[in-house]
Amino acid sequence: MPELDSLIVHFDRALRTVAGVHGGGRASPGAAIAEGELEADARANAAALMRVNHVGEVCAQALYQGQGLTARNPENRRALAQAALEEQDHLRWSAERIGELGGRASLLNPFWYAGAFALGAAAGAFGDRWNLAFIAETERQVEAHLDGHLARISPADRRTRAVVEAMRADEARHRASAIALGAAELPEPVKLGMRALAKVMTTIAQRI
Repeated sequence: MPELDSLIVHFDRALRTVAGVHGGGRASPGAAIAEGELEADARANAAALMRVNHVGEVCAQALYQGQGLTARNPENRRALAQAALEEQDHLRWSAERIGELGGRASLLNPFWYAGAFALGAAAGAFGDRWNLAFIAETERQVEAHLDGHLARISPADRRTRAVVEAMRADEARHRASAIALGAAELPEPVKLGMRALAKVMTTIAQRI
């Protein structure tokens, strides 16, 4: 029964993530910041970038769920669960900001979730050191990705910038936590493959 219960929980989380049903948590970092005067192009650009970030958070939920399902060490499972909880805040913040900017979420979210879940489960199957290595490298690449977004978001768009900066800070903590728990160092070809997949995903998500 515990195994069945766990599968039901994972399925429920998957449905909530894909359907855009997000629970409570930390308030959006941009909530208390007044909306800036943005040109139409700047608003559309920010909405597209936040759609990409939202896809990234859908994938993060799937990765953590898949990795948590196959992780062996209880401490590691707890760390994955805590990181996934914080990433749920990112998911909600991104969705809220997309709506404020007049944009929409990616139409391919079910596809992104399924693919990321499979990757996460596969990473966990290789053992906890490699599972954590995958997390650490993923978070490192996400940090770099968010830095790139900050360079492209209008300085006047302080609400979006606050959200992205807070997300980046959390990603850095998750990477440090994975390293502290004993993450291995992924081979360079694996890192390159991850970057290539991320490039494909972000390119498509920015448009669809």
